[in-house]
Amino acid sequence: MDFVSVVLPFIAVLGTFVAMEGVAWLAHKYLMHGAMWYFHEDHHSHGPGFFEKNDAFFVIFAVPSAYCFITGGAAADVRLWIGVGIALYGLAYFIVHDVFIHRRFKWFQRTNNAYLMAIRKAHKVHHKYLQKEGGECFGMLFVPPRYIREARQSLRNKMK
Repeated sequence: MDFVSVVLPFIAVLGTFVAMEGVAWLAHKYLMHGAMWYFHEDHHSHGPGFFEKNDAFFVIFAVPSAYCFITGGAAADVRLWIGVGIALYGLAYFIVHDVFIHRRFKWFQRTNNAYLMAIRKAHKVHHKYLQKEGGECFGMLFVPPRYIREARQSLRNKMK
């Protein structure tokens, strides 16, 4: 294995993963809280049942990943690694958003980690808006630093 065959895939996967946070932020703010509100609205209203129309976005985001796997896998080129980055972001989204934040599965119930507490707080702030207008905190992994500071202060207060 040469240097490029190891480093290029790593950079492609990591770069795609980081870029997906920006893509998700833009899609959340301008599509989910815009023209595609019909699919996202039930996520803010917390209706009955396990599934939401909002779950359709899983399929929408899976399509480019699958495309990259299919077209890049046969050629063993960078598209494969971009597809891996998108898929890993999707996995992170599922674990952080659906499992940790919304507790759709009863795993990871408690944390004393300031960053994870900040993620949960930012999402809670986002969900205080029940309409498509007026929202804030559209990201998932990158949260405003003030929430991290608040979480650290809360942890310090608990230790006293």
